[in-house]
Amino acid sequence: MKLLLVCSSGGHFKGLFQLEPFWSRHSRRWITFDTPTTRSALAGEQVHWAHSPTNRNLPNLLRNALLSWTVLRHHRPDLILSTGAGVAVPFLILGKLLGHRTVFVESITRIETLSLSARLVLPFLDVLYVHWPQLQARYPRAELIGAGSATAAAPAQEVAR
Repeated sequence: MKLLLVCSSGGHFKGLFQLEPFWSRHSRRWITFDTPTTRSALAGEQVHWAHSPTNRNLPNLLRNALLSWTVLRHHRPDLILSTGAGVAVPFLILGKLLGHRTVFVESITRIETLSLSARLVLPFLDVLYVHWPQLQARYPRAELIGAGSATAAAPAQEVAR
């Protein structure tokens, strides 16, 4: 299976990197920001560096939308997996419109409300994973992966089928 792993740097990157038991078994490409941490952690991986910052930055949104078009048309992933944030929006929306499977794992810090990026992409997701029952109660379509769960590898595997 071909994966496209999309996330911002920092905590979003850490969250997606922790899903290594799932993504390490598949062909993959990363979309993230070029920082010392991501550059070091992704040495040897196939990476496309996204444009940052994304918050309230229309030029970078457009640049990342163009990047998403180029990457998705050229690499045609079977599954787009993201932990957010803003960089994920054009990839998940365009990815769904092009017929790719899309999965978003919400941050464990989101207990009662979805992040802005999750709310924006919700209509374009095959699966939304949340960590807290309170959040799942507000968004019944979401699948609960458990408070404090270290990995969504098993659920992501199911989506990939």
